[in-house]
Amino acid sequence: MAWSQGCIDRKENTVAKKKYYAVRKGRKTGIFDQWFGPNGAQINVTGFPGAEFKSFPTRAEAEQFLRRMDEENAAEEAGDNKHTTVFTDGGAVGNPGPGGYGVVVLFPDGQRKELCGGYKLTTNNRMELMGCIAALEALPSEAPIVLHSDSRYLVDAVSKGWVYAWQKRGWRKANGEPALNVDLWKRLLILLGEKNVALKWVKGHAGNVWNERCDQLVHEAIRKGNLETDAGYVG
Repeated sequence: MAWSQGCIDRKENTVAKKKYYAVRKGRKTGIFDQWFGPNGAQINVTGFPGAEFKSFPTRAEAEQFLRRMDEENAAEEAGDNKHTTVFTDGGAVGNPGPGGYGVVVLFPDGQRKELCGGYKLTTNNRMELMGCIAALEALPSEAPIVLHSDSRYLVDAVSKGWVYAWQKRGWRKANGEPALNVDLWKRLLILLGEKNVALKWVKGHAGNVWNERCDQLVHEAIRKGNLETDAGYVG
């Protein structure tokens, strides 16, 4: 009986301990609770150029790793004494519905500033644009700015030149349909023309500490009440 019990104990001791895999750079980023399989970490990092990942015994440690990486990257970017780092986000509950925007500004000297605002009735895209506008309006023209947004609508329209084409066609898309949110695009283009701004897309809800903070600010703005009227929204 003692010998059999010993065998059982040894077998139990060989069971692999649970691990959590934090993927900072890969085909899909975030925290995975398995290595193998279609939903595992391996498939997202193997063969991916410059993949960054690490395993941890607890989810909390994996989350801390991703937050620390984002903080270090943001600090390095903001601390070069050359430009100001900005993160923005926006959203609307129900889309359209009550909405808000959130902004985090990281200055080269280490200071941080947060902005947010809410509206009674608006859309996701309008709030993404408003977050960018609010950030740029609050910053001096001479400061080089790197602005991060998780909105493809915003970043691609500028970086791929779509918005400039809409403007040239009298605010119409290539298919002849009218472009949306023209009032906000006009404001944003003026700001982009006045300031030294580089736009960067960041994946939303993927553990980036400043993107997540912006998302919190969005919901805080919506919950605080006294929401403004989005005069440019056309339902």
